[in-house]
Amino acid sequence: MSLKKMHASEVASRIINKNDLFILDVRNEDAYADWKIEGESVKSMNVPYFDLIDGVEEILEDLPKDKDILVVCAKEGSSIFVGEELVEAGVQNVSYLPGGMKAWSEYLEPVKVGDLPGGALYQFVRLGKGCLSYMIESNGEAAVVDANRMIENYTSFAEKQGLKIKATFDTHLHADHISGGRELADQMNASYYLPEEDAGEVTFEYTPLKEGDVFTIGEVTLEPLYSPGHTIGSTSFIVQDQFLLTGDILFVHSIGRPDLAGKAEDWVGDLRETLYNRYKDMAGELTVLPAHFSKIEELGENGEVSAQLDELYRVNDGLNVEKEEDFRTMVTENLPPQPNAYQEIRETNMGIISPDEEAQREMEIGPNRCAVK
Repeated sequence: MSLKKMHASEVASRIINKNDLFILDVRNEDAYADWKIEGESVKSMNVPYFDLIDGVEEILEDLPKDKDILVVCAKEGSSIFVGEELVEAGVQNVSYLPGGMKAWSEYLEPVKVGDLPGGALYQFVRLGKGCLSYMIESNGEAAVVDANRMIENYTSFAEKQGLKIKATFDTHLHADHISGGRELADQMNASYYLPEEDAGEVTFEYTPLKEGDVFTIGEVTLEPLYSPGHTIGSTSFIVQDQFLLTGDILFVHSIGRPDLAGKAEDWVGDLRETLYNRYKDMAGELTVLPAHFSKIEELGENGEVSAQLDELYRVNDGLNVEKEEDFRTMVTENLPPQPNAYQEIRETNMGIISPDEEAQREMEIGPNRCAVK
């Protein structure tokens, strides 16, 4: 009997397939309270590593006898120590998460969400961060929307599918995660697009993303729709009149927050205009594909996050605040905590600072916190 490895891909598979998993999280209590691995079939317990240095005997009775046990820490070292102690104490089916919560934060699970002429639309689900990015492919061509910084996920997927990435798009200037759109475009010799209204302080070259432009990927059309509110430049995409990529404006259970550039009072009116007029005038059968999710319950049977637009107008509370004054109060006075290191993330996405890879990983640790609930 020995300590096993359970990589982030297997953890993701268990969560999506609702397979039982018990997690012993040995990070500090505040880190666990802020952000942890969750799932419908996941049970977890937090016992800080420093409480287990002298032995694991006191927690043995609290561990299940009939479930796989995954020991988790920030990077992996502490989980290996505790996992080996459990194995030595006779506990069976014990694994640790290689790379720890940092690896979990960076894992992307590609999920097919629908067919398109000559191809398909894929959602890349970042389970540990609640981020969603997209690849539209048709007839050997592809575009990526709201890419995360781990661009090898997109390049390797495109290579396996025999795709050439022609363009990358950011729906807005992100404040919760570091964009990989520009780097991916550079590596693939593709075009990088960013809304001009969000690009006032960027230090690099980009192609302005504007409503009225129509992009063609194989047989598929992508139509930008100016939809400000989360940022002044936020831009959605209508894909082949089937899908609505909403960026951080509209989520399945919530709506976007307007304050991450310090302009909540200025942008809340734009947010309401987008949600209560621009989106509402669109075809209700469009499938909404957001750039984030907040709760694991938002995942569908295959691990995708989506909803019909007309259904959201029935069930999403953020779309059903009748009075504008009440909407303004909800959005500006009941905001969640801001994302970790969001100012530094914005500056990185502007090209103002260039932190190394380890610093970027540290900046992104924690939940996305882009929603008003």
